[in-house]
Amino acid sequence: MKPYIKISLFVVLFIALFGILYGLMLFFKQHSDLSKAKPDYIVTAVTLQKEFEDNEPAASAKYIKKILEVSGAIASVTQADSSNLNISLKSGNDLSSVICTFASAAPSKFKPGDEITIRGECSGFLMDVLLNNCAIVPKRK
Repeated sequence: MKPYIKISLFVVLFIALFGILYGLMLFFKQHSDLSKAKPDYIVTAVTLQKEFEDNEPAASAKYIKKILEVSGAIASVTQADSSNLNISLKSGNDLSSVICTFASAAPSKFKPGDEITIRGECSGFLMDVLLNNCAIVPKRK
């Protein structure tokens, strides 16, 4: 076999191995624990929803991929699947809310109408403001 073919084959195999290892690293990556993270913004659910409704591009630039601490009244608590729980916060608009998704089972002691503070990463606005990888923030004394 000619030397340039051997070198080319080695380079292709090296790139393929690197790609496989990088893919496995991303697949097994753990979510960060936001219960101890410092929030970038502290807002109410009503204020957050209103900012997105009034000027979505500006609110998106401000909040997306940021850690938010959002407080408000619970509109609903739903089990998304066997391991995910969604808590919707009232936003003052009957057609939309702030949806907070918990990757692990969150405490089920909450019911509609309860006041709660949740910390999560904002992922966007699609009629509802979406927060992912959420954690309950304990009440301050």
